[in-house]
Amino acid sequence: MPETSNDPVWDRIREETSKHASDEPILASFLHATILNHSRLELALSFHLANQLDSATASSLLLREVMLEAMDSDADIREAMRADLKAVEERDSACHELYIPFLYFKGFHSLQTQRVSHWLWNHGRESLALFFQNRMSSKFGVDIHPAARMGKGIMLDHATGLVIGETAVVGNNVSILQSVTLGGTGKDEGDRHPKIGDGVLISAGAKILGNIRVGEGAKVGAGSVVLEEVPAHTTVAGVPAKVVGRPSSDQPALEMEHDFCCDEFGAQL
Repeated sequence: MPETSNDPVWDRIREETSKHASDEPILASFLHATILNHSRLELALSFHLANQLDSATASSLLLREVMLEAMDSDADIREAMRADLKAVEERDSACHELYIPFLYFKGFHSLQTQRVSHWLWNHGRESLALFFQNRMSSKFGVDIHPAARMGKGIMLDHATGLVIGETAVVGNNVSILQSVTLGGTGKDEGDRHPKIGDGVLISAGAKILGNIRVGEGAKVGAGSVVLEEVPAHTTVAGVPAKVVGRPSSDQPALEMEHDFCCDEFGAQL
């Protein structure tokens, strides 16, 4: 049994991993290198991400130093990464252990990479921040600008093709699926990207364009094109998106119900 720490998330990951290392000897070396040989979540995650983002011109050793510097310097990053792990376990029906998104889910990997690049951006290291953005896009197929502001408890499910622009803001406890775009509408500079409230669920392929707000607890149907403000606690769908009802819960991101069968239908807002 691995030694316990004061970090229940890390303790669970190590306990789960220890069991699987025993059950599947062919993976034992990998599991020890990525998790069991490390004493803290930050040490393990910086090691794992740096090895994935490694390039011929920027070694994993150098990238790990940068990532660990950001994680150790910012308590918000440390809190958010743990909330993100728990969000995946609680909302993804294919995931029942914390070690799974830590090792294998590129939505989680992309989000933590962006948290590092955002820290770099805010500390005047924009060139390095953009390098991390480029490596994230090349490796994971996810493009999130370093300046975008991401809350905590976020799940990027599958994540392939996700694009989030420079001035976008994503709140807490949000769930976003693959091929979603939080984009601008032209080449104007300034504040030009969407603002996503807490508890919002954005289904696969939705495009939300412009400096518009999606209110807290809202739900955006798959394939929708959203060009106008979305009121809080409403369901929108279509091209262009229109209000079609109300989610069955205050935070649809936590329920992950992508159809409308349980939504409340009534007068159009």
